[in-house]
Amino acid sequence: MPWNPDQYHKFQSQRSAPFDDLLKLVDIRPGLKVVDLGCGTGELTRRLADLLPESRVAGLDSSPQMLAQADTVKRPGLTFELGDQATLSGEWDLIFSNAALQWSENHPALIPHLYGCLRQGGQLTVQVPSNHDHISHQLILQTAQEEPFRSALNGYKRHSPVLSLSGYAQVFFELGADDIIVFEKVYPHVLENSDAVIEWVSGTALVPYFERLGPEKDAFVAVLREKMRTAMPGSPLFYPFKRTLFSVHRPG
Repeated sequence: MPWNPDQYHKFQSQRSAPFDDLLKLVDIRPGLKVVDLGCGTGELTRRLADLLPESRVAGLDSSPQMLAQADTVKRPGLTFELGDQATLSGEWDLIFSNAALQWSENHPALIPHLYGCLRQGGQLTVQVPSNHDHISHQLILQTAQEEPFRSALNGYKRHSPVLSLSGYAQVFFELGADDIIVFEKVYPHVLENSDAVIEWVSGTALVPYFERLGPEKDAFVAVLREKMRTAMPGSPLFYPFKRTLFSVHRPG
Protein backbone atom coordinates (compact mmCIF):
# COMPACT_ATOMS: atom_id res chain seq x y z
CA MET A 1 0.00 0.00 0.00
CA PRO A 2 1.28 3.54 -0.76
CA TRP A 3 1.73 4.92 2.74
CA ASN A 4 2.01 8.67 3.31
CA PRO A 5 4.39 9.34 6.24
CA ASP A 6 3.24 12.96 6.58
CA GLN A 7 -0.43 11.96 6.85
CA TYR A 8 0.38 9.20 9.34
CA HIS A 9 2.40 11.58 11.54
CA LYS A 10 -0.38 14.17 11.88
CA PHE A 11 -1.35 12.44 15.14
CA GLN A 12 2.11 11.20 16.07
CA SER A 13 1.91 12.10 19.76
CA GLN A 14 -1.40 10.26 20.18
CA ARG A 15 -0.12 7.23 18.29
CA SER A 16 3.04 7.01 20.42
CA ALA A 17 1.17 6.45 23.72
CA PRO A 18 0.42 2.75 22.98
CA PHE A 19 4.08 2.29 22.02
CA ASP A 20 5.08 3.47 25.49
CA ASP A 21 2.75 0.90 27.05
CA LEU A 22 4.15 -1.81 24.78
CA LEU A 23 7.71 -0.96 25.79
CA LYS A 24 6.79 -1.61 29.42
CA LEU A 25 6.06 -5.24 28.51
CA VAL A 26 9.52 -5.83 27.03
CA ASP A 27 12.07 -7.74 29.10
CA ILE A 28 15.17 -5.57 28.90
CA ARG A 29 18.23 -7.76 28.45
CA PRO A 30 21.57 -7.16 26.72
CA GLY A 31 22.72 -8.78 23.51
CA LEU A 32 19.35 -9.51 21.93
CA LYS A 33 18.54 -10.17 18.29
CA VAL A 34 15.41 -8.07 17.70
CA VAL A 35 13.01 -7.36 14.86
CA ASP A 36 10.42 -4.58 14.80
CA LEU A 37 7.63 -5.56 12.41
CA GLY A 38 6.02 -2.61 10.66
CA CYS A 39 8.71 -0.19 11.77
CA GLY A 40 7.40 2.69 9.63
CA THR A 41 9.66 5.74 9.64
CA GLY A 42 11.87 4.24 12.32
CA GLU A 43 11.74 6.81 15.14
CA LEU A 44 10.03 4.41 17.53
CA THR A 45 12.31 1.55 16.46
CA ARG A 46 15.24 3.77 17.42
CA ARG A 47 13.69 4.23 20.88
CA LEU A 48 13.32 0.46 21.20
CA ALA A 49 16.94 -0.08 20.14
CA ASP A 50 18.23 2.54 22.57
CA LEU A 51 16.47 0.69 25.39
CA LEU A 52 18.19 -2.64 24.66
CA PRO A 53 21.95 -2.57 25.38
CA GLU A 54 24.35 -4.28 22.99
CA SER A 55 21.48 -5.59 20.88
CA ARG A 56 21.05 -5.92 17.13
CA VAL A 57 17.72 -4.42 16.06
CA ALA A 58 16.23 -4.71 12.57
CA GLY A 59 13.22 -2.69 11.44
CA LEU A 60 11.09 -4.40 8.80
CA ASP A 61 8.44 -2.64 6.72
CA SER A 62 6.70 -3.15 3.37
CA SER A 63 6.56 0.57 2.51
CA PRO A 64 9.49 2.10 0.59
CA GLN A 65 8.08 5.55 1.43
CA MET A 66 8.30 4.87 5.16
CA LEU A 67 11.74 3.26 4.94
CA ALA A 68 13.12 6.23 3.02
CA GLN A 69 12.63 8.26 6.19
CA ALA A 70 13.82 5.44 8.46
CA ASP A 71 17.27 5.67 6.88
CA THR A 72 17.76 8.98 8.70
CA VAL A 73 17.65 7.32 12.15
CA LYS A 74 19.71 4.17 11.54
CA ARG A 75 22.94 3.66 13.46
CA PRO A 76 25.35 0.81 14.22
CA GLY A 77 23.23 -2.01 15.61
CA LEU A 78 20.04 -0.59 14.06
CA THR A 79 19.15 -1.40 10.46
CA PHE A 80 16.04 -1.22 8.28
CA GLU A 81 14.90 -3.40 5.42
CA LEU A 82 11.99 -3.89 3.04
CA GLY A 83 9.95 -7.02 3.66
CA ASP A 84 6.65 -8.69 4.48
CA GLN A 85 6.03 -9.16 8.19
CA ALA A 86 3.76 -12.15 7.49
CA THR A 87 6.65 -14.12 5.98
CA LEU A 88 9.21 -13.38 8.70
CA SER A 89 12.01 -15.94 8.85
CA GLY A 90 14.99 -16.56 11.08
CA GLU A 91 15.24 -16.87 14.86
CA TRP A 92 14.77 -13.91 17.18
CA ASP A 93 15.06 -13.12 20.88
CA LEU A 94 12.40 -10.40 20.61
CA ILE A 95 9.73 -9.95 17.96
CA PHE A 96 8.14 -6.55 18.52
CA SER A 97 5.31 -4.95 16.59
CA ASN A 98 3.45 -1.72 17.28
CA ALA A 99 0.28 -1.07 15.24
CA ALA A 100 1.22 -3.15 12.20
CA LEU A 101 0.00 -6.75 12.43
CA GLN A 102 -3.59 -5.62 11.74
CA TRP A 103 -2.49 -5.25 8.09
CA SER A 104 -1.71 -8.97 7.81
CA GLU A 105 -4.57 -11.44 7.40
CA ASN A 106 -5.43 -14.73 9.13
CA HIS A 107 -4.13 -14.15 12.65
CA PRO A 108 -4.91 -17.74 13.74
CA ALA A 109 -2.13 -18.74 11.31
CA LEU A 110 0.03 -15.60 11.49
CA ILE A 111 0.54 -15.61 15.26
CA PRO A 112 1.78 -19.23 15.43
CA HIS A 113 4.13 -18.48 12.52
CA LEU A 114 5.67 -15.52 14.34
CA TYR A 115 5.83 -17.47 17.59
CA GLY A 116 7.71 -20.19 15.70
CA CYS A 117 10.39 -17.62 14.81
CA LEU A 118 11.24 -17.09 18.49
CA ARG A 119 14.32 -18.63 20.01
CA GLN A 120 13.84 -20.56 23.23
CA GLY A 121 13.22 -17.97 25.94
CA GLY A 122 12.30 -15.40 23.29
CA GLN A 123 9.48 -12.88 23.60
CA LEU A 124 6.68 -11.79 21.26
CA THR A 125 5.28 -8.34 22.12
CA VAL A 126 2.53 -6.77 20.01
CA GLN A 127 0.03 -3.92 19.90
CA VAL A 128 -2.80 -3.81 17.36
CA PRO A 129 -5.75 -1.41 17.03
CA SER A 130 -9.04 -3.06 17.98
CA ASN A 131 -11.30 -0.12 17.23
CA HIS A 132 -12.97 -1.74 14.21
CA ASP A 133 -16.40 -1.71 15.87
CA HIS A 134 -16.32 2.09 16.31
CA ILE A 135 -18.72 4.12 14.17
CA SER A 136 -15.80 5.74 12.31
CA HIS A 137 -14.79 2.34 10.95
CA GLN A 138 -18.30 1.03 10.43
CA LEU A 139 -19.15 4.04 8.26
CA ILE A 140 -16.16 3.28 6.06
CA LEU A 141 -17.53 -0.21 5.40
CA GLN A 142 -21.01 1.18 4.81
CA THR A 143 -19.85 3.83 2.34
CA ALA A 144 -17.68 1.34 0.46
CA GLN A 145 -20.83 -0.65 -0.38
CA GLU A 146 -22.63 2.35 -1.89
CA GLU A 147 -22.43 3.43 -5.52
CA PRO A 148 -20.40 4.72 -7.24
CA PHE A 149 -17.82 3.57 -4.71
CA ARG A 150 -18.72 -0.11 -4.76
CA SER A 151 -17.97 -0.23 -8.48
CA ALA A 152 -14.81 1.84 -8.16
CA LEU A 153 -13.60 -0.55 -5.45
CA ASN A 154 -14.72 -3.66 -7.37
CA GLY A 155 -16.66 -4.67 -4.27
CA TYR A 156 -13.59 -4.41 -2.01
CA LYS A 157 -14.09 -3.84 1.71
CA ARG A 158 -11.69 -4.70 4.48
CA HIS A 159 -12.70 -6.33 7.74
CA SER A 160 -10.19 -6.27 10.57
CA PRO A 161 -8.37 -9.59 11.14
CA VAL A 162 -7.75 -8.71 14.82
CA LEU A 163 -8.93 -11.45 17.19
CA SER A 164 -10.74 -11.10 20.49
CA LEU A 165 -8.72 -11.06 23.70
CA SER A 166 -9.75 -14.62 24.49
CA GLY A 167 -8.96 -15.59 20.88
CA TYR A 168 -5.33 -14.53 21.20
CA ALA A 169 -5.07 -16.10 24.66
CA GLN A 170 -6.39 -19.40 23.31
CA VAL A 171 -3.88 -19.39 20.45
CA PHE A 172 -1.01 -18.87 22.87
CA PHE A 173 -2.28 -21.53 25.25
CA GLU A 174 -2.39 -24.04 22.41
CA LEU A 175 1.17 -23.06 21.45
CA GLY A 176 2.37 -23.76 24.99
CA ALA A 177 3.50 -20.17 25.57
CA ASP A 178 4.63 -18.90 28.96
CA ASP A 179 3.74 -15.63 30.71
CA ILE A 180 0.66 -14.96 28.58
CA ILE A 181 -0.50 -11.34 28.88
CA VAL A 182 -3.40 -10.14 26.74
CA PHE A 183 -5.39 -6.99 27.45
CA GLU A 184 -7.29 -4.16 25.81
CA LYS A 185 -6.90 -0.50 26.66
CA VAL A 186 -8.97 2.50 25.63
CA TYR A 187 -6.84 5.50 24.67
CA PRO A 188 -8.85 8.70 25.14
CA HIS A 189 -8.26 11.30 22.42
CA VAL A 190 -9.84 14.75 22.31
CA LEU A 191 -10.05 16.01 18.73
CA GLU A 192 -11.38 19.26 17.33
CA ASN A 193 -14.40 17.69 15.59
CA SER A 194 -15.46 14.78 13.39
CA ASP A 195 -13.40 16.14 10.48
CA ALA A 196 -10.32 15.44 12.61
CA VAL A 197 -11.47 11.83 12.92
CA ILE A 198 -11.50 11.61 9.12
CA GLU A 199 -7.96 13.00 9.09
CA TRP A 200 -6.98 10.32 11.63
CA VAL A 201 -8.36 7.38 9.65
CA SER A 202 -7.02 8.84 6.37
CA GLY A 203 -3.56 7.86 7.59
CA THR A 204 -4.57 4.32 8.55
CA ALA A 205 -7.92 2.60 7.88
CA LEU A 206 -8.63 4.50 4.67
CA VAL A 207 -5.25 3.82 3.04
CA PRO A 208 -6.29 0.62 1.19
CA TYR A 209 -9.48 2.32 -0.01
CA PHE A 210 -7.59 5.35 -1.32
CA GLU A 211 -5.32 2.98 -3.22
CA ARG A 212 -8.32 1.57 -5.12
CA LEU A 213 -10.76 4.48 -5.45
CA GLY A 214 -8.94 6.41 -8.14
CA PRO A 215 -10.87 9.56 -9.18
CA GLU A 216 -13.68 8.72 -6.73
CA LYS A 217 -11.41 9.28 -3.72
CA ASP A 218 -12.45 12.89 -3.00
CA ALA A 219 -16.15 12.08 -3.38
CA PHE A 220 -15.77 9.11 -1.02
CA VAL A 221 -14.15 11.32 1.63
CA ALA A 222 -16.85 13.97 1.20
CA VAL A 223 -19.66 11.45 1.74
CA LEU A 224 -17.87 9.92 4.69
CA ARG A 225 -17.25 13.35 6.19
CA GLU A 226 -20.96 14.21 6.09
CA LYS A 227 -21.91 10.90 7.70
CA MET A 228 -19.35 11.44 10.45
CA ARG A 229 -20.65 14.95 11.18
CA THR A 230 -24.08 13.44 11.79
CA ALA A 231 -22.81 10.47 13.78
CA MET A 232 -20.29 12.40 15.89
CA PRO A 233 -21.41 16.03 16.24
CA GLY A 234 -19.89 18.59 18.57
CA SER A 235 -16.56 20.22 19.25
CA PRO A 236 -14.32 19.33 20.96
CA LEU A 237 -14.91 15.65 20.27
CA PHE A 238 -14.05 12.66 22.42
CA TYR A 239 -12.59 9.85 20.31
CA PRO A 240 -12.03 6.67 22.34
CA PHE A 241 -9.62 4.32 20.59
CA LYS A 242 -9.32 0.69 21.68
CA ARG A 243 -6.09 -1.24 21.27
CA THR A 244 -5.10 -4.81 22.08
CA LEU A 245 -1.69 -5.49 23.61
CA PHE A 246 -0.14 -8.89 24.23
CA SER A 247 3.15 -10.41 25.31
CA VAL A 248 4.26 -14.03 25.60
CA HIS A 249 7.48 -16.00 26.02
CA ARG A 250 8.56 -19.20 24.34
CA PRO A 251 9.62 -21.69 27.02
CA GLY A 252 13.32 -22.38 27.42
